[in-house]
Amino acid sequence: MASEAPPFWWEEPDWKVLALSPLSAVYALVAGRGMRRARREKIEAPVLCIGNFTVGGTGKTPVAIALAQQAKRMQLKPGFLSRGHGGSFAEPHVVDAYHDAAKHVGDEPLLLAEHAPVAVTPNRAAGARLLIEKHGCDFLIMDDGFQSAHIHIDYALIVVDARYGVGNGRVIPGGPLRAKIVDQLVFTSGLLKIGEGTAADAVVRQAARAGRPIFEAHTEPSSKTGLAGKRFLAFAGIGHPDKFFDTVRAAGGEVVLSKPFPDHHFYAEDELAELAATAHAEGLGLITTAKDAARLRHGASKDFLDRLEVLEIDTVFELDHVPERIIEETLDAWRQRKLRG
Repeated sequence: MASEAPPFWWEEPDWKVLALSPLSAVYALVAGRGMRRARREKIEAPVLCIGNFTVGGTGKTPVAIALAQQAKRMQLKPGFLSRGHGGSFAEPHVVDAYHDAAKHVGDEPLLLAEHAPVAVTPNRAAGARLLIEKHGCDFLIMDDGFQSAHIHIDYALIVVDARYGVGNGRVIPGGPLRAKIVDQLVFTSGLLKIGEGTAADAVVRQAARAGRPIFEAHTEPSSKTGLAGKRFLAFAGIGHPDKFFDTVRAAGGEVVLSKPFPDHHFYAEDELAELAATAHAEGLGLITTAKDAARLRHGASKDFLDRLEVLEIDTVFELDHVPERIIEETLDAWRQRKLRG
């Protein structure tokens, strides 16, 4: 289950879902109307949005990074647009991956900034102008914001986790959906199913019936070196911590103890002290995700960071040509938009 989400969101609908159904109906009505009626500013560069149907993590950030790398191979200069979860800048801010703290810009932007310029702001149009005019970006990748961004999206790639799908299929607060699937599919250009499992099969079929192309990918450790045979206390504050624990095991590490935290969790000193003490007492190494490590850069002691191993992951598309196809279709949609004026 997602750490911040009620467990029943990811289970078969029960009495709680029924009790919340009137509120879900209202939320769905408002969300669907908002998506249909939103004024979307047209930006002077192609805009590729990496989104999801639900609240919670589906692996969008590694997908955004993979597509930025492909854009570079195609001689484009990509830039990222992000709201920055927990960020505190009032004006658009370009992230400094080495000096900015996660509490100011968010954890995901710090990861993205290692690959391309990142503008953090709720006003994505202003962020887009900053990236284009000040940093020479000619291809913009929006990390999230599918339902709420007030800029024109040339291609919307929706990421669905094969292991969790869309949960119980109900709209907030009765489930994890941000709006009805049918309303979101109207604005969807393509669907990317990540990982193994059958939970996403129903929504994949629905998207296919709507004529949307279906792509597949999986995640794998960037490097398995050094984990084989090691015993760990693994901790993670992400949408689905259990996926991370399984990835450590797949990379050859033994997860003796696991400690999940809420998504985007900022660790207190006493929490870090307890993790370190427990690992020391049990003779275990400490391991976490790249997102957690980004939050810890300015919040943990040097001793803790020196002991910590970080497992980074890459998104690997099942068909090698898919990233190029997605970027080409984004460029084609942008060119058509420019011709229409």
